[in-house]
Amino acid sequence: MEKKLKFALLPLLCFFLLLSGSAECARVFTIINQCKTVIWPAVTPGESFGGGGFSLRPGQSMVFTAPVGWSGRIWGRTDCSFDASGNGSCSTGSCGSSLRCGASGAPPASLAEFTLAAVDYYDVSLVDGFNLPMVIKPVNGQGNCSAAGCDGDLRQTCPSELAVRANGRTVACRSACDVFNTDQYCCRGQFGNPATCQPTFYSKKFKEACPTAYSYAYDDPTSIFTCSNADYIITFCSSRKQSACSYHNNRLVCSSASSLLSRSFISSTLLMLALLFTISV
Repeated sequence: MEKKLKFALLPLLCFFLLLSGSAECARVFTIINQCKTVIWPAVTPGESFGGGGFSLRPGQSMVFTAPVGWSGRIWGRTDCSFDASGNGSCSTGSCGSSLRCGASGAPPASLAEFTLAAVDYYDVSLVDGFNLPMVIKPVNGQGNCSAAGCDGDLRQTCPSELAVRANGRTVACRSACDVFNTDQYCCRGQFGNPATCQPTFYSKKFKEACPTAYSYAYDDPTSIFTCSNADYIITFCSSRKQSACSYHNNRLVCSSASSLLSRSFISSTLLMLALLFTISV
């Protein structure tokens, strides 16, 4: 009887350890398309993300799980056409001719970057240019856990000299480094450190649209964030002020909502389970 009780309590104990933030676990990623058109998200490394590429219709979302230790990037591709074998091309963000990406996307492309560890690091980067508004929102995590990304669509305000146009419309905005290739815009040579590489007219335009995204290489103070034991919602064509929801432990969790269970309740329940587990041994 005691042995049966011991093993019956183990799953409950682990469950509450995870809720309390006392143990590391895999991270759940929800990728949402709030754009008015189909997009083709891409991920590298993509083994945990459907092989690295898939399509999302307007309003559609997909959920993936990535292990602690994963470090990679997520971006969106636009105006793509793929055949039944997954071969084709995209107007922006293309990683070659494949639906499933094994390499980084071609600039300009807005990037969500992650390093998952005991403390996760994440950011939205426009250093390689902009093609879609995107936002990262952690849910159910501990720490700073701020939203990273955009409040607006830079395609609407992109300076003409940086604009990528197709079919009479701006489909992306190149970085000044990509267009002019100077040390100042690329933060290299004598501008290769935070003291000398400062915001420019162009990086400030990027920052206006995406206040918590990297607008140039040394834009760290307002652009990189940390969170522990969180799940992440990546939304295309959204804003930091919009709520986003995902499923966590079979419950719907929204980025603007408080934790599912109060920390005091979790702590007391965890203590009780640990005590019962000790008695049953």
